[in-house]
Amino acid sequence: MGASRIRPVRPEDLDGFEGLATRIRGGLTSLPPDRDLLEHKIEQSVRAFEKRVLKPGGEYYLFVLEDLESSEIMGTSGVLARVGGFDPFYSYEIRRETFSHEPLGLDREVDVLHLKTNHKGPSEVCSLYLRPESRGSGRGRLLSLCRFLFMGMYPDRFDVEVLSEMRGYIDPEGRSPFWESVGRHFFQKDFTTADFLSGLGNKAFIEDLMPEYPIYVNLLPPEVQDVIGRVHPDTEPALRMLRDEGFAFAREVDIFDAGPLVRTELNQVRTIRASRQVRVESIDELKDRAADHMIGWGGLDFRCCLGVVETEADGSVRVLVERPSIMELPVGDPVMISPLRSGGSL
Repeated sequence: MGASRIRPVRPEDLDGFEGLATRIRGGLTSLPPDRDLLEHKIEQSVRAFEKRVLKPGGEYYLFVLEDLESSEIMGTSGVLARVGGFDPFYSYEIRRETFSHEPLGLDREVDVLHLKTNHKGPSEVCSLYLRPESRGSGRGRLLSLCRFLFMGMYPDRFDVEVLSEMRGYIDPEGRSPFWESVGRHFFQKDFTTADFLSGLGNKAFIEDLMPEYPIYVNLLPPEVQDVIGRVHPDTEPALRMLRDEGFAFAREVDIFDAGPLVRTELNQVRTIRASRQVRVESIDELKDRAADHMIGWGGLDFRCCLGVVETEADGSVRVLVERPSIMELPVGDPVMISPLRSGGSL
């Protein structure tokens, strides 16, 4: 597999982008396999990168991981500058409530799901997918964490808080136990259809049909209680990565599959806290060594790749990357770097 690099999505990526969406097992709400909608999302992203932003709104930034030798799109990831707005962001907040009766000595704590509507929420990292054959050698980590490097470069474009909505548990037949026990009773649609409609941006049905009253978790079947806040098996690596970045469970879950929402303050994200600006004095080919840093450059025409960053005795910085002749990493210009993992150093 050739050298790869992150860049913003372009209109000419539509075919490759659609190919990614059709391959996602179990679906991904923000990337439904609908060509017209995907084209609209690409257009949204192009406008977001070109727009002069003073404060975060509904901008949607999409990145792709491109094989520089074949020009194939290997994966994608995205950031929504602020959830909510005209289309509210829905979740279930898990509140622990106490019920007691002193004369009988009864005291009970019960988890209760409360429907939460957010019209002015935090930023959201979303739309993460990497083709299975492209996984390994740090590419998945690059695809996910490059978003934080970009957000750290342009904090005014994003909210002070950032969340991620993780895919919930889906059984081998593609059914969501939580949806079958809760949502289906009100929507009379299967999980795949309801999730697809939400991905299309059609959220009016949620407001019209979703029950406003609390749901007592202990009244749900045990097998449904067990999946509340549980992630899809394919999502477990992404969840571990976000935890390493400082994200924690927000005691909120998705209204469709009960997948967990994780949050943190933007300025507390590990990648951002560990990032620094350096001036690259020389670039050489990366051979027989594992990359340990992300390197970002290009401003709003963002580029990001994996590499090794070395500080020479005289204080100059040398960078080792795959195929430097086609990577287009600038020499003499400032770039942003951040270690791929905690504990990384120059």
